[in-house]
Amino acid sequence: MEERILVVFPHPDDEAFGAAGTIALAKQRGASVTYACITLGEMGRNMGRPLFANRETLPKIRKHELQEVSKVLQLDELRMLGLRDKTLEFLDEDEFSGKIKAIIDEVKPTLIITHYPGYAVHPDHNATGAATLRAVASMKEEDRPVVWCHAFSRDRIEHIGHPDVRIDVSPVKEIKIEAIKAHRSQTEGMMGNMDLTKIETDPQAARLLKNEEFWTYKFS
Repeated sequence: MEERILVVFPHPDDEAFGAAGTIALAKQRGASVTYACITLGEMGRNMGRPLFANRETLPKIRKHELQEVSKVLQLDELRMLGLRDKTLEFLDEDEFSGKIKAIIDEVKPTLIITHYPGYAVHPDHNATGAATLRAVASMKEEDRPVVWCHAFSRDRIEHIGHPDVRIDVSPVKEIKIEAIKAHRSQTEGMMGNMDLTKIETDPQAARLLKNEEFWTYKFS
């Protein structure tokens, strides 16, 4: 069966940190990948280092960065929903999940990657994961795609156990580095002194570039 992957994250750069390696490996084996990015991250706190953005220009800059990442990861389709950053938790739940369900109905993914609600730190992350899971839960059980959830809160293992999906992304680490760096308005300051080329000696780089972990969501 043709592999069709739908990635649903709220902000430009969520895909680079959380799933870029998995996406790159999927593309190498011939999968089709659609990324639905819910906002343009216009409320992001970082403006580049040195500064090159401001509150007015940041949405356009982050949109351009996301389009560049789409090329880096060779996405088949990039969908930018344009909802307002830092407001997703306040949206009507049925309306939000309905927007995602419409994309699912079009793309017909065999796999969805999204955030694990409650264990993805940012309210937008949790709201997006919850809306995606509601959309999938509304489907007939036999029609539901597999859903992998990305979680990175400190209490994730305590509450949801260890991830059941662990992907070695080191063979495509250069692609992931390029994707991270493409979001330069956010990552140039965020990365600090981390040396992404030294995954054997820099623990932070190793966490980013060696493995990507997901939890397969159990609908019950």
